[in-house]
Amino acid sequence: MQLTIKHADQGHPAAAEPASSEPAIQTRRLNIHYGGFHAVKDIDLSFRKNRITAIIGPSGCGKSTVLRSLNRMNELLPGTATSGEVLYHGRNIYDPKVDPVEVRRRIGMVFQKPNPFPKSIYENIAWGARINGFHGDMDELVEGSLRAAALWDEVRDKLSQNALRLSGGQQQRLCIARSIAIEPDIILMDEPASALDPIATLKIEELMTELARKYTIIIVTHNMQQASRISDLTAFLMVDEGRTGFLVEFAPTEELFVKPRDKRTEDYISGRFG
Repeated sequence: MQLTIKHADQGHPAAAEPASSEPAIQTRRLNIHYGGFHAVKDIDLSFRKNRITAIIGPSGCGKSTVLRSLNRMNELLPGTATSGEVLYHGRNIYDPKVDPVEVRRRIGMVFQKPNPFPKSIYENIAWGARINGFHGDMDELVEGSLRAAALWDEVRDKLSQNALRLSGGQQQRLCIARSIAIEPDIILMDEPASALDPIATLKIEELMTELARKYTIIIVTHNMQQASRISDLTAFLMVDEGRTGFLVEFAPTEELFVKPRDKRTEDYISGRFG
C-alpha cells in the first residue's frame, strides 16, 4: 500500500513543541531491539517542518538507531524489532500496509561516509530518479538537483566523469543531490561531515541551512559545536546501566546549550562526561 499523506494527529503534541505546530514526523514510545539487546527505549520526539534538528549524545546511546528508524532502515538488519509508532503525516510508517520503499523515497538518507554510485555524476542523479518513476526532463532534474546541493558550478563540465573522482566533500554533496532528486519531504543525515575536512564541513553546514528552507533536516552529530551552529532544536540521548539509549532532553538548541533543564545535559555539553 502507498503511504497516504494527510495531516498529522495533533492529539499528542511533544512537550518541547507548540501544539499548534504540525510536526513533519514524530515518534511515540519508540523501542528498538537488536536480537536480545534493547537499543533504545520509549523515545518520544516531534520533528518540526523546515527546521534542522540535531541528535547528540555519547557513543552507543542510539543516535543513529533512532535516525534510521525514521525511514525503516533498521529493519534491513536481521534480528531488528521495532515497537511504538513513527508517525509521518499521521500514519504509522511501521503499519504492515505501508510500503517501506515509499517511506524511503519520501524520507531520504545521507550517510556518514559518502557513497556515490560508481557511475557518472549525471547517472548518480538520474538513476535514482529513473527507478522512482521520473518521466520529465532529466537534464533539468540533474541540473536542478546539483544546484540545490551547491555543486553545479563545480561539476557542470564534468557530468560524464566518474563520481568517485570527486573530492570527499563533493561526493557528499552529490549524495545530497541524489537524495533531493527523488523529491523527499525529509532528509536524514548521519554524521554527514565527520569524514570531511573543515572547509568541506563548512560547505555542508551552509548547504543544510539553505536546504531547510524546503526540507525538514534531522542530523546525528558527535560534534556539539556543529549542533549549536546549525540546528534549531536538539535532542540529547544517553544510556542507562544496561547500555540502552533513552531521551534525556529535547529543546530549542540555544536553550539546551545555554540553559539546559537536566543536570546530565549540562554535564555532557560541558565535557564532564561522554
